[in-house]
Amino acid sequence: MSGLGKKPVKCPFCSPDTAEVLIANEHAVAFRDGFPISTGHTLVIPKRHSPTLFDLSDVEQQAVWAMVAVVRTRLAREFKPDGFNVGLNDGPAAGQTVPHAHVHVIPRYKGDVEEPRGGIRWIIPAKAPYWK
Repeated sequence: MSGLGKKPVKCPFCSPDTAEVLIANEHAVAFRDGFPISTGHTLVIPKRHSPTLFDLSDVEQQAVWAMVAVVRTRLAREFKPDGFNVGLNDGPAAGQTVPHAHVHVIPRYKGDVEEPRGGIRWIIPAKAPYWK
C-alpha cells in the first residue's frame, strides 16, 4: 500500500504466484527474478511488506539471510557458476524499483562481462576501477 490518504498500490512481491516460489521459510520466500541478469538470478523476499530490509525485525532479517545462504547453495549446485553477487538496492536513490525489500542472488560466470573486477562498484562507473 502507498502512504496515508493515497490510493492502494498492488505490490508484486506481496502475493507471489505459488508456482513460482522455489523455497520458503516462516518469514521469507525465494523465486527467480522476472528480469534476470544471469542464469539463475533469484530474489529472496521477506513475507511481510517493508520497503527496506532494515525495518524488519531481527528474526525476519535473519530468516531472509538464512534463505540467501540456502539459495546460493542451491544455485551453486544447479548452475555451477564461477561466483556470485549478492545484494540489495535500498531506496530509490540506490536503484530500488519495487518498494518491497528484496535481496538479489546473482550467479556469475567467467566471461559474462569483460572486466568483473570491482563487482558492485560498477554502479558508479567512474569509481569502479580503483586499481588503475
